[in-house]
Amino acid sequence: MKKNLLKGIEWVLLLFLIFLFLMPIVWVMASSLKNAGELFSWPPSLFGKNPSLDNYRKALEEGSFGVYFFNTVFTSLTATFLTVVVNVMSGYAFAKYHFKGEKLLFGVVLATLMIPLEVIMIPIFKVIVATGLYNSLWGLIIPAVASPTAVFLVRQYYTGIPDAYMEAARIDGASELSILMRVMLPLAKPVVSVLCIFSFMWRWNDYLWPKLVINSKERYTIQLALANYSGEYSVDWNSLLAMSVISMIPVILVFITLQKYIIGGMTAGGVKE
Repeated sequence: MKKNLLKGIEWVLLLFLIFLFLMPIVWVMASSLKNAGELFSWPPSLFGKNPSLDNYRKALEEGSFGVYFFNTVFTSLTATFLTVVVNVMSGYAFAKYHFKGEKLLFGVVLATLMIPLEVIMIPIFKVIVATGLYNSLWGLIIPAVASPTAVFLVRQYYTGIPDAYMEAARIDGASELSILMRVMLPLAKPVVSVLCIFSFMWRWNDYLWPKLVINSKERYTIQLALANYSGEYSVDWNSLLAMSVISMIPVILVFITLQKYIIGGMTAGGVKE
């Protein structure tokens, strides 16, 4: 009886937490279907009296939302792809190849985790300007490709995979690159999926760095567009909510597609040598 009571309390708490976290998202989605009058009516209602998709139609037809969406998709996908390539190769090298100064170099990589982004933001910005990447989408992509956190996760994951796979491939005459691409990379699906999720979400939702690097509207990302989506004297909240909902869809799809690998990829950092 006591066990069933505790289990019932756990379920109640879980349902409450689900409601607590999902309610703001549901409210934004529902409010995006209301007209201007219903948005600020009292008492508030979830969907309003006449829900419609007019706000979405207006948000897509007016302005350059399609351009902003394309800029964000290009930036996020390209940065995620390069992040996976660079950090998987780096973490794999630290885990499976032993060379002089290996531990010192890996320690330096981990030490960069303690440096706040605000400290290195100005030097990185100066490099971006000096290399001609200012006001360019590549200026958003390249600086964040190498990640010490990603290197650490990949390295720890590959440390837990036996070297026997590599040795067997070498006996069959496979090259080192072939071993990585055809043998070791498929074994690292959980940690690669984690990198994809967090890298994509970070780039998609990033506001501060694009704000510094981009100064022309045709290169705005969605987050910059949302922050600047206002009139001279007022804000069109209905269209803003519709754009916000559209901007959430890709992140939700990526998370739903790859979320089953999150636990395996994140716990890989606890594997002991």
